Amino acid sequence: MRVATLDDLPTVVELRLALLREYGDHELYRDLHPDAARRAYDLYRAQLASSYESIFLAERGTHAVGILRCVDTPGSPLLLPDRFCYVSSVYVRPAVRRHGVLRMLLDAAESWCVDRGLTEMRLHNSAAARVAARTWGDLGFDVVEEVRRRVIESDRTAHAAAGARANAY
Repeated sequence: MRVATLDDLPTVVELRLALLREYGDHELYRDLHPDAARRAYDLYRAQLASSYESIFLAERGTHAVGILRCVDTPGSPLLLPDRFCYVSSVYVRPAVRRHGVLRMLLDAAESWCVDRGLTEMRLHNSAAARVAARTWGDLGFDVVEEVRRRVIESDRTAHAAAGARANAY
């Protein structure tokens, strides 16, 4: 288990795109941008360089088998905690699932939180991924809210955009 560096960028891209592809039939994740791989390099390079986040890699020998991203995130100015760890982009290769890799990644994330004085972790997971939901529950995460989605019809979107342009002049 270790923190990823810029030298790990190709591995980070590979694992994070594998996660998106695994959810290829999911409403939010199925429409990968045609040049997602190129865009991923820019995005994940910035994340690896950020002082507010860390990406952990789980390895077996010299082979990366899992990934987890932690972001030191400001909370609402009206609510406590002031900051929390947002956990995202968690992926364990299918061949090594149920062998403790996720728990090791989560232990590293928890240590990262303690070192930063963070007292809470939050994450989103797919409602359709029942095994993942059960796994996160087994690891001590409670469901505290739902994320909902509403698609805006294209004709309404075009009408709203035309109205915004008219009001801009």
